[in-house]
Amino acid sequence: MSTEKLYYEDPHLAVFQGEVLSCQAVKRGWEVLLDATAFYPEGGGQAADTGYLAGVRVLDTRERDGEVVHLCDGPLAVGSSVEGQIDYEKRFPRMQQHTGEHIVSGIIHRRWGLHNTGFHMGADVITIDFDGVVPPEALPEIEAEANRTVWENLPVRCWYPGPEELPAIPYRTKKALPWPVRLVEVPGADICACCGVHVAATGEIGLIKLFSSIGFRGGSRMEMACGVQALAALNEAYRQNKLVSQALSAKPEETGAAAQRMNELLAAEKYRRVGIQRQLFRQIAAGYPVGQSVVRFESGLDGAALRELAETVAEATGGRTLILSGSDEAGYAYCLIAGEGEIGPLAQAICRQFGGRGGGKGTCRQGRLTASRQDIERDLAL
Repeated sequence: MSTEKLYYEDPHLAVFQGEVLSCQAVKRGWEVLLDATAFYPEGGGQAADTGYLAGVRVLDTRERDGEVVHLCDGPLAVGSSVEGQIDYEKRFPRMQQHTGEHIVSGIIHRRWGLHNTGFHMGADVITIDFDGVVPPEALPEIEAEANRTVWENLPVRCWYPGPEELPAIPYRTKKALPWPVRLVEVPGADICACCGVHVAATGEIGLIKLFSSIGFRGGSRMEMACGVQALAALNEAYRQNKLVSQALSAKPEETGAAAQRMNELLAAEKYRRVGIQRQLFRQIAAGYPVGQSVVRFESGLDGAALRELAETVAEATGGRTLILSGSDEAGYAYCLIAGEGEIGPLAQAICRQFGGRGGGKGTCRQGRLTASRQDIERDLAL
């Protein structure tokens, strides 16, 4: 006997009564079958419901051979009547996301003829993959149409057409499906084959927000959120923008322009700092006589600055130059440059002697040494 799927009869049903048909111990807990359930099993891109059966936690729900299997963390007596309670605070947002995805996918299919090839409900956003390009510049227009559909509060119809009726219905699908097929219709927006649970009317979605559309595997991947998720995302965006507003001493609606000005100031400061750094490097290089090999420790240099100082000193002296930056605890990044000739063997010898690694070609090698500064200064000879 197949389980009566109460979630299709009333997707808002959160509390129900059912009879335990079987209870079997498995590795992760107990698999329980009921004669009727409101727990939705994972499917169609929608996560499985969790909740309680007679106070026993339902950890997961799966469909197997027409039966809805509840994975519980404790046993239930076969033949007993139990009260089930789903985690509705999780179910309802999923219904919002799923129905909102239908609306958006329907609009995109009607406008560009694209098919939804992948659908995932994440903790923060939905991702939808399409088999063609959804232009990012079209997102505001798609979003506006989708929200008009939401605010019209249209009834969402879910049904199984008869075998004679199904071929005449222009439902969205990538391939012909054998009867029976469950269809979900949002009037004027979408008709699609789907096994998920949805809101009863589009107004329950509340809001649809589209965030991005990027190229993905020859098509597009879109990020969006609906209802509870959309509100949470916009609240977090507002909170973050408020922090930026305070940091930049700008009005919330002017943070973009303020950030751009800050970037321009930082770029100018970086240009000035690089100029000063190059002057310092030239002064350092001028302090060494021509022909001298140099080993120098200099604090606070990144890889690019390390190489620039080594090149400046090597050019001025014409000798071998090793510049190091770091600490005994973290190790020392190095740049080794020879005025001329291949220095691979020397770099390899230094790495062996001081516990290092690195790479490069020609007259330059860069990497990291793990020995202490004292050991390097005492034992290194260029």
